[in-house]
Amino acid sequence: MKIAKPILPLLITIAMLWNPLFAVEADFLSMDTVKLENPITVNYLKRHLKKSGPKLALTPALERNLKRKIKSDPLVRNYYNALKANADDVLTMPVLTRNVIGRRLLGTSRDMLHRVNVLGIAYLIEKDKKYLDKINEEVIAVSNFSDWNPSHFLDVAEMATAVALAIDWVGDDLPAATVKLAKEALIQKGIEPSWNGNKGRMYGTNNWNQVCNAGMIAASLVIADQDIELAAKTIHRSLDGIPNGLMQYGPDGAYPEGSTYWGYGTAFTVLTSAMLKTAFKTDFGIGDYPAFKESADFRILTIAPSGNYYNYADCGDRHSNAGDIILAWFATQTGNSLYIEDDKFSQPVADFGKLHRIAGAGLVWLAQFEKTAEAELPLVYKGDGKNPIVIMRDGKGYYFGGKGGKGTVSHGNLDAGSFIWELNGVRWSIDPGNQNYNELEQAGFDLWGSCQDCERWNLLTKNNYGHSTLTVNGELHVNDGFAKMLSVTKGDQPGAEFDLTPVFGNNLKKATRKFIKPDNNSLVIEDHIETNVHTKMITWQMMTQADVSIVDGGAVLTQDGKKIMVENLSHPDIMVSVISLDPAPLELDRQIEGLKRLEIRIPAYLIEDNTDVIKVKLKAL
Repeated sequence: MKIAKPILPLLITIAMLWNPLFAVEADFLSMDTVKLENPITVNYLKRHLKKSGPKLALTPALERNLKRKIKSDPLVRNYYNALKANADDVLTMPVLTRNVIGRRLLGTSRDMLHRVNVLGIAYLIEKDKKYLDKINEEVIAVSNFSDWNPSHFLDVAEMATAVALAIDWVGDDLPAATVKLAKEALIQKGIEPSWNGNKGRMYGTNNWNQVCNAGMIAASLVIADQDIELAAKTIHRSLDGIPNGLMQYGPDGAYPEGSTYWGYGTAFTVLTSAMLKTAFKTDFGIGDYPAFKESADFRILTIAPSGNYYNYADCGDRHSNAGDIILAWFATQTGNSLYIEDDKFSQPVADFGKLHRIAGAGLVWLAQFEKTAEAELPLVYKGDGKNPIVIMRDGKGYYFGGKGGKGTVSHGNLDAGSFIWELNGVRWSIDPGNQNYNELEQAGFDLWGSCQDCERWNLLTKNNYGHSTLTVNGELHVNDGFAKMLSVTKGDQPGAEFDLTPVFGNNLKKATRKFIKPDNNSLVIEDHIETNVHTKMITWQMMTQADVSIVDGGAVLTQDGKKIMVENLSHPDIMVSVISLDPAPLELDRQIEGLKRLEIRIPAYLIEDNTDVIKVKLKAL
C-alpha cells in the first residue's frame, strides 16, 4: 500500500451536488488516504480471476477443511449444528416476497442473505437436495422482483451479496435457467443501478461504503464470465472507494458509528476481504489496512460485563446471545483466541436462535482458526478519531465509557462529554441508546437531518438532554462542535480528559471534562469551567433508571438491591434535582422504564472570577 492524496473522481463531485448528505460525510476529501492496491482491469481479470467455483469466501480446499473440522473440532461442529438448525427452520418458511417496509426492502434482503448462508453451507455439507431446492426457489423469487429497491441502496447491496453467494456456492448444482436468471438480475438490478445515481455511496465515509462495495464486488465476481468489462470497472471503482470507509477506524480501531455499526460495516468488509482472497489470492490490502485489525479489541471492549453494549451512536442495547461470528475472521487472521467466543459457540444448539446473516462464511473462518496467541485486553482503552472514546475497567465488574466527538458524525448524537458507568452488573449512568428508524420515518419525522435546528435533536436519544453530560443555558449542544480527546492516563488512578468547549458555542469561554477512576468502586467526574457574559446556568446531568433519594450533599441511588452515592463534592449546598422522564417528553421518544435525569444546576452568578470546578463522585455503598 502507499500513502497518497486521493485523486477526486468527477463522479464524487457529481455525487456531492445531488446528495447533500454525502457532502456532509465527505470530510475525507481534504485528508491523506492510504490507498489500496488496484490493478483491476479486464486483462487482470482474465489472467488472475479464479475460473471455477466456489470462489467467494469459499474454495474446494476450504470446503474440505470445514468438513474435517466439523468432525474433529467440537466448537466448529456445534456451530455447524446451529447453522443446520437454522437451515431446517428456513425450509418451513414461505418463499420471500418483495416486502417494502417504509422506504426499505432491507429486511427482505437481509433475510435472503441469511437463508443463502445457512442453506448453502448445509447443502455443501449434507448434499441433501431439500436445501438446494429451497435455494433455487428463493433465488428465482428475488431475481424476479421488479427491482431491489435502488432508492435505498443498502437493500440492493445485501440482496446482490446473497444472490452472488448462492450462485457461486451451489450454482453448479442449480438449473442453468436459474443461474442465467440470477446473473441477469445481478447485472440489471444490482450493478447497473450502482452506476446510476448511487456512486457517492461507493466513496462515502460510513457503513454504506462497506456494505455497498461488498455487494458490488460479489456481484461482479459472479458475472465476470458474462460481462467482464462491467465487472472490471465495478471492482476497480470499489477498490478506489473502500479506503474512504476504512479510514474511519483510525487511529486506534474505534469505529465512530459505535459497536452495532461496527458489526454491520465490519461484517461486509471482512466478507469483501475473504471473497477477494479466494477469487484473486489477495485482498489488495483491505485486511491489513491501518487500525482495521485493532478494531476487534474495540468491539470486545464495548461489551460490558453485563452483556450490554456501551451503546453510544445509535447502538443497540445488548450483545447477541448467538456470539460474534464476525470476530472469527479476526481470530483466523491473528491466531488470537481472544476473538473466539467459546462460551457462546459451545452453548446448546437450541439456545443460539437466529444466526448472523453471514454465518455460513463465518463458519468457514471459524474452521480455519489455529491458535497462536492470546493477548489480553487493556484495562484502559483509548479510542481516538472522529468520535473519540475512553473505556476504563477492572476486568471484573467495573465498567466505564466516556466520549467526546460531535453530533454530525455518522449516526452521531449531541452526547459529547457523556458517560456510562456500570458496577457489578448494574448500570447506574445510562445512554438512552437507539430507537426504531422506520417508526420515526413513517411518522414523517426527519431523523437524518443533522443541522442545528433539525428535528433529530428533539429526541432524547439524540440530544444532550438525554445524556449524562453538561448543558449550558438549557440549550442544545452545537451540532458540529467537536470535543477532542486531550489525554488518557493509565496507572493506579487512570483517567481521561476531553475539551468540551466547542460544543457550547458562545455560552462558555472554556470547558474541559475529566473522568477519573480512583479505585474499583468509584468514579469522579471533574468539569473545569470558564464562563463569559453569555453564561447563565450550567447544568450537570446524569441519566439513570435507579430509584433516587435526595440526601445532604447529593443523592443515593438504589437499583437491583444495590446502592451508590452521587456525592456533590464541589457544591454540596446545591441540592440535586430529579427530573422524571418516564414517560418521555415526546410521544416519538423512546420510552424507558424508570428513566430519570439527575441535575445539579449552578447559576453563573455563584461563580467567582469566571472560573469554577464541578466535581462529582459516584461510589458504591
